[in-house]
Amino acid sequence: MPVTSQLFAVLRNGEISKICSSALQPQNRHLCRKAVILRVNKCHLRFFQTANSGICEPKQLTKRSPALQVPSRKYQTSSQLLYNLTPPQVNSILKANEYSFKVPEFDGKNVSSVLGFDSNQLPANAPIEDRRSVATCLQTRGMLLGVFDGHAGCACAQAVSERLFYYIAVSLLPQETLIEIENAVESGRAVLPILQWHKHPNDYFSKEASRLYFNSLRTYWQELLDLNSGENPDIKEALVNAFKRLDNDLSLEAQVGDPNSFLNYWVLRVAFSGATACVAHVDGVDLHVANTGDGRAVLGVQEEDGSWAAMTLSNDHNAQNENEVKRIRSEHPKNEEKTVIKQDRLLGLLMPFRAFGDVKFKWSIELQKRVLESGPDQLNENEYTKFIPPNYHTPPYLTAKPEVIYHKLRPQDKFLVLGSDGLWETMHRQEVVRVVGEYLTGVHQQQPITVGGYRVTLGQMQGLLMERRARFSSVFEDQNSATHLIRHAVGNNEFGVVDHERLSKMLSLPEELARMYRDDITVIVVQFNSHVIGAQNKPGEDV
Repeated sequence: MPVTSQLFAVLRNGEISKICSSALQPQNRHLCRKAVILRVNKCHLRFFQTANSGICEPKQLTKRSPALQVPSRKYQTSSQLLYNLTPPQVNSILKANEYSFKVPEFDGKNVSSVLGFDSNQLPANAPIEDRRSVATCLQTRGMLLGVFDGHAGCACAQAVSERLFYYIAVSLLPQETLIEIENAVESGRAVLPILQWHKHPNDYFSKEASRLYFNSLRTYWQELLDLNSGENPDIKEALVNAFKRLDNDLSLEAQVGDPNSFLNYWVLRVAFSGATACVAHVDGVDLHVANTGDGRAVLGVQEEDGSWAAMTLSNDHNAQNENEVKRIRSEHPKNEEKTVIKQDRLLGLLMPFRAFGDVKFKWSIELQKRVLESGPDQLNENEYTKFIPPNYHTPPYLTAKPEVIYHKLRPQDKFLVLGSDGLWETMHRQEVVRVVGEYLTGVHQQQPITVGGYRVTLGQMQGLLMERRARFSSVFEDQNSATHLIRHAVGNNEFGVVDHERLSKMLSLPEELARMYRDDITVIVVQFNSHVIGAQNKPGEDV
């Protein structure tokens, strides 16, 4: 088997063009879609117009970006557009992308701090712009798990989901292993496998780009060999270096281009779209979370009384993070203080303040024009790619450098939830942890029903009690904790109870309306082995 195939095994065949919409056509909340008018210097400039029908989420136009205006378009929202799905139909939709993995036991014992994981995705965009990845490191210890949220198309998220874990794994390899791999490649011998992937059949690799990806990765490990520090890599440093290097390679590949016309267009689609990434590396009791953007990692902690507490292990990189706002303003001249962040968006356009790709916020104007002039016709015909952000004076404005948070696992740390912002926009972190914790343990805290100031009749209260009973029985509908969490995220009513009618209507919305009400949702739930974690914490240590 060729070396490239050994390192980049193709799990599912299929052309990229079939799985990704054009990354050069912005299609979600980070860069609002359809014909968008942007007010610049008291003039109106056509930002972009996609061929696909779509709309910006109303709450973001009014709450987050009043500068973005969308021409009115009337949608028929009467009940005739919606129909009630039966419970089996609802389950079929919710479970279509679910995946579970249990860590194998050895001699009847589980020696890993990870028992296994559940994952799932629910699209709002068509096609979905989120991606997910999980892999076991074979040449070093540990497991990698990540969620990737694409914007302006799915191309960048697709590329990052395939490539980032290889960059992380290579960054963690000792010099001897790197030398062994390089010698094997050079001599044409079999290469040591680096990762064991755990993927749903719908999660696939880009067959056409595998050689390009391999060549860039090989260049990276050759440079690591040249540095020859002789020290074992630090995990935090390895994560930061891997993120930054992959983003640099995405940019370089787009600048250099490729003789193959398909690949040439593909690398440009990847570079001009963008993606956030939230990645966890678990090795024994050592948990590192590397986050770039607005994905989130939340730890589920079980207190002594059985209740659940949420511990956030990542920070959102957006306008709600004061440290991020200060960082960005400090990196640009004083005269840009009022324009670098506008309407809570980077340069008034981009919601996440850190991301892969998005070269329109990183390249100089001269470089953008040069690449566009020498690029394919599809690139030149797209209004978005030719548009230069307003007040674009001192790039780069965007970075893919992650913020890494370390946590030493304790026996009370039961699970970790990684989710794209589509989850956190609909559920509070404490509610997420409670729902997952009760699902995994089967123990439900019988709290008094609260109605949040609503005036309810006795009949309505009886209905709420019946719904709560139904909620407990609904646990048995789901064999996957991520599916169960998404069911709550989409179907919860104002009382925090899954309402089948609401869930049915939300899942039956037509494509052009679905994105108005929610975003793509991607969830990974990692369950920890408390016995192993307790044994690995030395006696007397504060856990």
